[in-house]
Amino acid sequence: MCVKLYNISSKKKYYYILPTIEEVRMFRKAVNSVYPAGRGSAVQSRENFSGRRMGSPICAIHFFSGIVLALLVSAMIGVVSADLTQSMSPVTGKVFVSSVTFDPTVFFTGDKGTVTYEVTNSNTNTSVVLNHGTFYDEKLRLLSGTYDFSNTLGPLQTRSFTFSILADAPEGDYYPSFSLSFYDANLYHKTLVRIDNTPLVVTIVNKPDTFTQNKKDSIVVQIANPRENDVKNVVLEISGNGVTATPSKYYIGALASGADVNNTVSITPTTESPVHIIVNYDNGDNHHTVSLDMPVSFAPDKKKASPQMSNVKVKLDNGVYDITGDITNAGLENANGVSVTALSPAVPQDPYKNYVIGALKPDDFGSYEVTFKASGAGSVPLQMSYKDTDGNVITSQQDVALTVADSAQAQNSPSALPIIAIVILIAACGGYLYYRRKKNL
Repeated sequence: MCVKLYNISSKKKYYYILPTIEEVRMFRKAVNSVYPAGRGSAVQSRENFSGRRMGSPICAIHFFSGIVLALLVSAMIGVVSADLTQSMSPVTGKVFVSSVTFDPTVFFTGDKGTVTYEVTNSNTNTSVVLNHGTFYDEKLRLLSGTYDFSNTLGPLQTRSFTFSILADAPEGDYYPSFSLSFYDANLYHKTLVRIDNTPLVVTIVNKPDTFTQNKKDSIVVQIANPRENDVKNVVLEISGNGVTATPSKYYIGALASGADVNNTVSITPTTESPVHIIVNYDNGDNHHTVSLDMPVSFAPDKKKASPQMSNVKVKLDNGVYDITGDITNAGLENANGVSVTALSPAVPQDPYKNYVIGALKPDDFGSYEVTFKASGAGSVPLQMSYKDTDGNVITSQQDVALTVADSAQAQNSPSALPIIAIVILIAACGGYLYYRRKKNL
């Protein structure tokens, strides 16, 4: 007799050759023919089966042949039972892992997360009993327990098995195992999970060449995600000693894999100290930080507005000085609200105590005129003020000599040459008349 066994999990066939019942009977008949007294001895010695004494050697032979027969029969019964159990293999063969989800999708070393296995029963009319769901890997540590209870999965139903894990391993690819027991087989499933310690990248894509003390400038900070998975709760923070940032904190939110975002921040430094740029983000439920320091050094602003006075003229009329001139913006930014006034010892007078030109664009110019009194002064300072693009008031002064005004006054006073010419002419005429009269006498 040949009995076939089939293992569903390994899909291997095993064959066992056992003697038939008829072959066992023939074996016992042959023994009785050789030892005819054996049967009676076996019967007579049945009451001594307690182990104290056996009747004869032939009785022992019959005894052990009976044991062999019993074992063979039980083996046959067991084989038949296993074969009946295996007849359900087409049912459990339709139970499979339909999806696997890691959160986060890609781990950092030291990250905690979860893995969820979705098990689906694709049988249309048969339920399956699930037992002992486990997760195992040598590098990924299991933080939660296993599923040690039985659960019935109905036809066309899906059930989740979630495990908490710790990625306590270096960078690399890992293949943890998930196993699930049925009544007649085991389900094994391996899935790739990756540990990657690549952080977000912070870059300053635009900033001024130099900073000016107490002057507001703008910088552009770029945050890029080179990872293979999305991150969330991204927050940009700007800080530093002697630095005012607007805004000082900026919430970005989720940042997809391969994406980047630019953020404009206004910086007003009061001291030459680094600006700390910090980016906080979450990989799953794990907090991570990346930072960058930007040095700050003060120097003249190469782009600021630069109004310059030119073509200055001074006049004096009845003790009131009148100064006119032009202002040109030689910078690269607008000069807003440009105005000119005379400072002490000048005493501003109407009609132009203060002259407002307005806004001057780069390479643009405007004219001004101020009037004032300055008795006994050799020069007076003219103050020019304007506002930069941030509304800061910037002033400068230029001294104007009033000697030019004296020349102007000399030019405006009556000339003595005509009077002298008339006097000479009168004297000449008088001399000529006197000479004629004396000659006639």
